[in-house]
Formats: sequence, structure tokens, C-alpha cells
Amino acid sequence: MSLDSDVIVDRRRIRRKLTFWRLVAGLVTIAAIVTFGAIATRSGPAALTSAGSIARVNIEGLIRSDQQRVEALERLEKSSHVAVIVHINSPGGTTAGSEQLYDALVRLKAKKPVVVVVEGLAASGGYIAALAADQIVARQSSLVGSIGVLFQFPNFSELLKTVGVKVEEVKSSPLKAAPNGFEPTSPEARAAIDALVKDSYAWFRGLVKERRAMDEALLEKVADGRVFTGRQAVELKLVDQLGDEKAAVAWLVAEKKIKSDLPVRDYKLNPQFGDLTFLRTATSMALDALGLSSIARQIGAVQAVDQLSLDGMLALWRPSAPN
Repeated sequence: MSLDSDVIVDRRRIRRKLTFWRLVAGLVTIAAIVTFGAIATRSGPAALTSAGSIARVNIEGLIRSDQQRVEALERLEKSSHVAVIVHINSPGGTTAGSEQLYDALVRLKAKKPVVVVVEGLAASGGYIAALAADQIVARQSSLVGSIGVLFQFPNFSELLKTVGVKVEEVKSSPLKAAPNGFEPTSPEARAAIDALVKDSYAWFRGLVKERRAMDEALLEKVADGRVFTGRQAVELKLVDQLGDEKAAVAWLVAEKKIKSDLPVRDYKLNPQFGDLTFLRTATSMALDALGLSSIARQIGAVQAVDQLSLDGMLALWRPSAPN
């Protein structure tokens, strides 16, 4: 074998070793970043700088049962945040989901002061969540209330007759899976649904009466299902004052003796590793420095696709802003 051949073989061997150790170094770096990110996301990105601050929590869109949100609020109970400001912009949601959120906020309030700021809308289940707070602040044009319970279901029986389709069924009792939308609703099924609605409505009314210290006359006035502006809601005792986050901070300073110079920091209820932008950047830079820029570009492309998909889902469920 010639000298040139030996040199070529040695260079190839060295190149393979360098590639191997680059991959090992890259994997170790990524593992360290992921570990750091996992620790950080256990209490949300803001936990890295939360000492001596006020947490800002956002409740938006339809409210449904969400165990991750409950666990995040439980972590917030144990955090170093001294108080919590909850921004609500929600048209409501399921009764059970709203109750779950209310209970989680009540437990949080037992550990540290909680103030709700109503942004565009706190209706139905959104208002149930607001009831958990020590103080409710709303903008003058915010919409508040919608104290009531709604059960809707489509009925396609006439359409099925038109197209000549008949749905047959075998069930254990007349009220099983009733109403089903494929046949006219029976009086018994309607009465059963009516009982469910009335029971849930009684619970909602009782919650408003207790939390807002209302008499029966005022409760009858506000609990007819309508929404009120922030200005109307103050007069009707649905909210405590008009204002925004600054008003919420001022109330905490005056009533809960919170220091006036404390910063307000975002606290995400469903933090993901991908939310920590600086960790993504660190990963890409580490890969690029190790000569693995192609992998870094692929990670960036995947993140972009994931973000577009996430934004699409959020846009699908986010309610339109009130006029």
C-alpha cells in the first residue's frame, strides 16, 4: 500500500471518530437542555424568575375539564409568587369543567390572594371561574353574567323522513340515550333533561348568591341569563370595581399589603418544552456548533409545523371578540 493510501485511510478513520464524538456531544447537550427544560416547565417558564412577584394567569376560550390546568394551579399554590391575577376572556363551557376550574381557584385563593380581571367576556362558566376570586375587576365595556344553564341538541327526524332514512334501535329503557336527535323528543325525555338543567341552574344561582352576598330580589334580577356591561355589573354586585390589571395590583397593595413594586409575570397553565424559546435556540446553536446544522434545521422545520398546527387549533376554539 502506498503512502498516499495510508494517509487517506487514516484521514477517513479520524473523520469517522470525529463524527462519532460530535454525535455523542450533541446527544449529551440535548439531554442536558431537555432536563433543564423539564425542570423549568414543572412550574411554567415564569418559575425561573418568579421569586417575589405576582403571577399572571390567562383563562381564554371554552372552559372544559382539564387536569393539566388543575395540576398547574396546584403548583402555583406552592410557588414563590405572592399573589395571582387571573385574566378571563371566556364565553363559558361545560358545567363540570367550570366547576373544576372554580374549585381549583378556590384552593389557590386559600394559599395566596387572587384577583380576577375580566377582559372582553366572563359569561356563564367564565363567570363561575371569576366567582372564586377575592376581588373581581372588569372593564367598563366587558360583558359579565349569563347566569343560566343551556342544554341544546339537534333533531334530524324531519330530514330523515325526507331522505327516506329510518334509525332503528334496541335499548334497555325508554330514557336510555334520550334525546337522540333521530326521533321526536318524548315528554318523558324532555322532563328528564329539564330536571338536569334546573338542578344545575339551582347550583349556579346558589354559588352566585353565596359568593356575591346577594338577596333573593337582586339574584332574580341578574340570574335570568342575560349579560351585563362592566358598568352595569358593578351596580348589580356582579363585579367589585372597574379597571384593568393596574387596578387589580392597586387593590392587592391596598387590601393585601403586597409591595407596590413587585413585577407581574406570566404563568402558563399548560407549559410545553417548545414554549421555552431560549431552550430551542440553545439546542439549535449547540447542534450547529457541533457541525450538525442539518439536524438543527430539521428541528426548526418541525417546530414551525407544530406551531402552525397549534395556532390553527387555538383559532378554531377561540371565541370571537364582542363588538
